Amino acid sequence: MLRVLLLILSVVAIAHAELCKPDAQNAFKVRLSIKTALGDNAYAWDANEEYLFKAMVAFAMRRYSSKSTTQISNVLLCNVTDRVSFWFVVTDSSKSVTTVPGSEVEAAIRMNRNRINSAFLLSDNTLQFLKITSTLSPPVEPSTPVWLIVFGVVLCLIVAGIVLLVVAGIQQRKKKNKESTERENLEEKGEVTVTVENGIPCETLDLKAGHINGVFAADDERFTSL
Repeated sequence: MLRVLLLILSVVAIAHAELCKPDAQNAFKVRLSIKTALGDNAYAWDANEEYLFKAMVAFAMRRYSSKSTTQISNVLLCNVTDRVSFWFVVTDSSKSVTTVPGSEVEAAIRMNRNRINSAFLLSDNTLQFLKITSTLSPPVEPSTPVWLIVFGVVLCLIVAGIVLLVVAGIQQRKKKNKESTERENLEEKGEVTVTVENGIPCETLDLKAGHINGVFAADDERFTSL
């Protein structure tokens, strides 16, 4: 009985070795940069961390498919290096000699990438699944919709333009009223002012006293009365 059990275990080990190896079908390579990410707080990669990784992959597979019965034992790791890189595959729970298609594993990892990163205190840049593209974080949406911001800016510009036009109109009207008032005051006082037209200074008529034209005055003196 013991020999049979050992034979079964050896067969299973050989089968697992064939399933999990570099560049094997449905296998994925993982590289971790723990020291780069955590510096002096970096932890050592050991059997406990490997168990946690298997658990997280099994969790991702079960969460991806509600019908999945993936167990921790279905996640196989191989070729683990000191610089923390390794390969892994997920075996079919119903047929331990076959692996789950890589497309399903990739979809499950992508769907739960943030949970896996958080478990190891890493990010997409320091916990790399080399054949699985990094997931993009959802864009940050502003608390106020963009269209409302644009509408507010346009409305403020329109209001500012209207205010400037009103102020300019009021100032221009005040200026005209002031000029009209000054002109009326001068007319009432009968003061003669000098205006400039076409660059030539001209005298305005004194409305009360009148103004004598020098040409006609000379003519009056030349022709005397009889």
